[in-house]
Amino acid sequence: MRGSAVVVTGAGSGIGRAVALACARRGAAVAGLDIDADAVRSVAEESLAAGAAGSVGIACDISSEESVQAGFAAAERAVGNVDGVFANAGIEVNAPLHEFELESWRRVIDVNLVGTFLTCREALRLLVARGSGGSIVCTSSPAAFVGFSGGGNSAYAASKGGLTALVRSAALDYAEHGIRVNAVVPGATDTPMLASGPSGEIEHARTSARHQVPLGRLGRPDEVAAAVVWLLSDDSSYVTGTHLVCDGGLLAKSANDF
Repeated sequence: MRGSAVVVTGAGSGIGRAVALACARRGAAVAGLDIDADAVRSVAEESLAAGAAGSVGIACDISSEESVQAGFAAAERAVGNVDGVFANAGIEVNAPLHEFELESWRRVIDVNLVGTFLTCREALRLLVARGSGGSIVCTSSPAAFVGFSGGGNSAYAASKGGLTALVRSAALDYAEHGIRVNAVVPGATDTPMLASGPSGEIEHARTSARHQVPLGRLGRPDEVAAAVVWLLSDDSSYVTGTHLVCDGGLLAKSANDF
């Protein structure tokens, strides 16, 4: 990836941070966008130390059109012509559907689906105008394909299902421009977002993973990052419109053990 410039949204922690650092170690220039300004600037410093050709951390609310446009403009000023984008920022709010507050529902859709649309649109505007191709990778979820037995996942699942359809459609629309659009599908991954729930939830997730995930554990952010970097790089030059599942075998498993 040396010589390339990559934008990573949600770069302040978790999978986004892992992807920013993985790209940096491969010599790419990295622009991180995150609503947490301090966190993303810290990751930018880490990226430089890891070998990035250039790095910047930009405060950005991806649910805001103006913020996304300003973020991409700042990214290009700092790291040059962007040719790879990881649209990763997202949130999760869970509740039974009949108890879901409209404000919370809209927030999940605004960040996860509208935010991904705004990120992809801004990236595509730059890539189409430049005419030299590029790669966009979005973060989907197993929730886009199956229901979770734990329940309360309707808003998150709807947002990721929409994102998955967006990826397929955009891949077809922009193939003629040499722009590839794919998604990574992480399973339960040991990230700050997973640990931010009620006390003990992360330990419950680790225990559940030992029994429910075929590989017997939570994923690591660096494992998902390796999949994303492959999709961003020329190593996947004939791959577009696909979903690369990185979930320890969870989606391959039947719910019935008989």
